[in-house]
Amino acid sequence: MKKKKEVNVQKRRQPRNKIVQVISKHKRVIIMLVLLCILVYILQLIVRLFQNPTDTFLVEQGQIYQEESAIGYIIRDETVIKGENYKNGMSQIKTEGEKVAKGEPIFRYYSNGEENLLKKIAELDQKIDEAMSKEKDPLPGDTKVLETQITDKLDKIYQESDLSKIKEYKKDINTYIIKKAKIAGDYSPAGSYLKKLIDERKEYENELNSGAEYLESPISGVVSYRVDGYEEILKPVDFKYITKDFLEGLDLKTGQIISANNESGKVIDNYQCYIATIIKKTYAKNAEVGDTIEIRLPTGKEIPAEISYITEDENQYVVVLKIEKSVEELISYRKISFQIIWWSDSGKRIPNTAIQKEEHGDQEVAYVIRTRAGYEDKILIKVLRSNERYSIVTNYTSAELDELGYESKDDIYDRKLALYDEILKSP
Repeated sequence: MKKKKEVNVQKRRQPRNKIVQVISKHKRVIIMLVLLCILVYILQLIVRLFQNPTDTFLVEQGQIYQEESAIGYIIRDETVIKGENYKNGMSQIKTEGEKVAKGEPIFRYYSNGEENLLKKIAELDQKIDEAMSKEKDPLPGDTKVLETQITDKLDKIYQESDLSKIKEYKKDINTYIIKKAKIAGDYSPAGSYLKKLIDERKEYENELNSGAEYLESPISGVVSYRVDGYEEILKPVDFKYITKDFLEGLDLKTGQIISANNESGKVIDNYQCYIATIIKKTYAKNAEVGDTIEIRLPTGKEIPAEISYITEDENQYVVVLKIEKSVEELISYRKISFQIIWWSDSGKRIPNTAIQKEEHGDQEVAYVIRTRAGYEDKILIKVLRSNERYSIVTNYTSAELDELGYESKDDIYDRKLALYDEILKSP
């Protein structure tokens, strides 16, 4: 009887097990479907994120510019100085970029046979030095003073980097040595021999100086030996000769340094110079003579510039700018690339992509979407100035919102954009 009961129990359990298995299979299918739906949803979110990114931007205090890249041709008031003996080569008295007063010597041309004369003077200096070394203190007081002066000048030479000052110190040393030699000649038994050497040296020196051609500065300014032949072509006179075809026809390379020469020099007015350029009509259409703008030099330095001349030429503008700062930085160049900064402004800076507009009455009002702790608010903003990428904005006052037709009960009156607020960059 027990066996029959057990068989009946097993028969009853079999249908139940099958039901449980069927239910389990359905559950697994349902779970898989749910997981699949979740995965599809996540993928859709990812695709939407890439298609419509919602990056945020922190409102910052910043500056924006409206600038234009340009090519400039340097126009200077410069006087070229060239003498008759330019083929002999020159010796610089004033170095490149050194300031000079009117009437001061700038450089000299070597005299004929100068190399031979210098060699003879050097040989005599050696003989004079040898003769003096054999003397036993001809006049201790005076010679010791001269020796101190010689030592002092030598110390200065070792510490000096300015070539013109080094030349000056060397000249002083030679003068002290000759004085010392004269003292030795006057007070020593071998004085007649020293006098003969000194007189002979003086004759060679006079011959050297008389044969040299010294060039003096006709005006005050800055000395340069970078003469390129455009000194008389690009002159700061009536700028009507400056046209688009004229500038583009000049055989000049942008940023090329003018080579120094060994035949002539020039003196440049270092108080001001001019930059002629061709610019787009878009930015210059409202510009006038006398306007002051900013320019950025190749060095990155920003300086003021005044518009001295402007004329339309083939749907572009030819503009001549006058600058009075950093003039020395341009001495080595005739053609440069630079930036014209038409205007700049500062304040709350935000990207243009964050700015949306809504119709309110017959006006368009700008706004941004601010996000805080997951909540988004629309904030009305007034755009003060914009360039291609950014805008400077500020908040409307209550009176301005009244004029726009908003009502004081609106929450929009209480919402203000502050520094470091997080706004949607591309809402």
